[in-house]
Amino acid sequence: MPVSSLARPLVAGLGPHGERPASPELLRPSADMLERARERAFHVAIVLHTTASDWAQRQIAGIKAGLEQAGAVVVDIVDCGYDAATQIAAIERLVQSKPDAVISIPVGSTAVAAAFRKLAVAGIKLVLLDNAPSGLLQETDYVSVISSDNFGLGQIAASLISPHIRQNGTVCVVAYNVDFFATAQREIAFGKWMRHERPDITLTQLKFDVPANAGGAVGPYLDANPDLDGMFVVWDEPAVASLPVFSGRSRIPVMTTVDLGSAIAEALLEGTIVKGVAAQRPFEQGEIAATAAIVGLTGNAVPPWIVLPGVAVTSGNVAEVYEHVGGAPSFYSADDTRG
Repeated sequence: MPVSSLARPLVAGLGPHGERPASPELLRPSADMLERARERAFHVAIVLHTTASDWAQRQIAGIKAGLEQAGAVVVDIVDCGYDAATQIAAIERLVQSKPDAVISIPVGSTAVAAAFRKLAVAGIKLVLLDNAPSGLLQETDYVSVISSDNFGLGQIAASLISPHIRQNGTVCVVAYNVDFFATAQREIAFGKWMRHERPDITLTQLKFDVPANAGGAVGPYLDANPDLDGMFVVWDEPAVASLPVFSGRSRIPVMTTVDLGSAIAEALLEGTIVKGVAAQRPFEQGEIAATAAIVGLTGNAVPPWIVLPGVAVTSGNVAEVYEHVGGAPSFYSADDTRG
């Protein structure tokens, strides 16, 4: 059974088209489905915004594990480097090579939409992670969106930073400068929670373009706002990239973020800057995406938006949660006894 701190809360958000969340438990492939899938030995490609992050590596591992149960194989893994042109080129190449399915997280909502639409035209099943490109329709263009509860993650991050912010303090939301549904939901939820629970806090916003260079935006902002109390960074890669610019300052703001990669877990355990993390469940999300692909490939219906709740992480439970969502592969071995 899951450890106590990983009990699943209710999902707070809605999907990219306003869909109500469906539980992963609804995806239970039958023995007949799995037998048919093994007979066909499906080929699946993975196209991610990045493969460099801990989140991405756990996602890939989960996808592979889920596909293996159905006798399917991964034939391609593409790292798009957060670049829309690279992703468009990858999708167009896959349209020609024709795997049975593609599992992908779109780099943005609009720039890549036309390319993704070509997959369905070519007879390739598409399973999306977190985001549906603008204009794409479930059943017509894609099987399902498999997502974390990004609205809930924003709420978690707000609740974790709140106790560390003084009355009438200021918190900056460090946002991704791309039209991306998942991060936008986190920002909206963070602001809504603060307005409701901590209306005394002033919220400001700062945007970055490239995650690895987020410190280049955060550093000058801290110089101009030396009395800042806190920052919410929309995921851990830009958060980690920003940490070096905090050093040497007379007053250091606290931070919360989303995703529990190894570097941010270490910073949370150390506790000087990072005070909380809203963790996704990337391995499980990958397993569910793989299952959705198999269910769709065998001609069965899949809910349009399948969602995993986030986990609130503090220095007190970081080791326990890290093992679950981003750590030891042995946690996900065949003799695992999760409920």
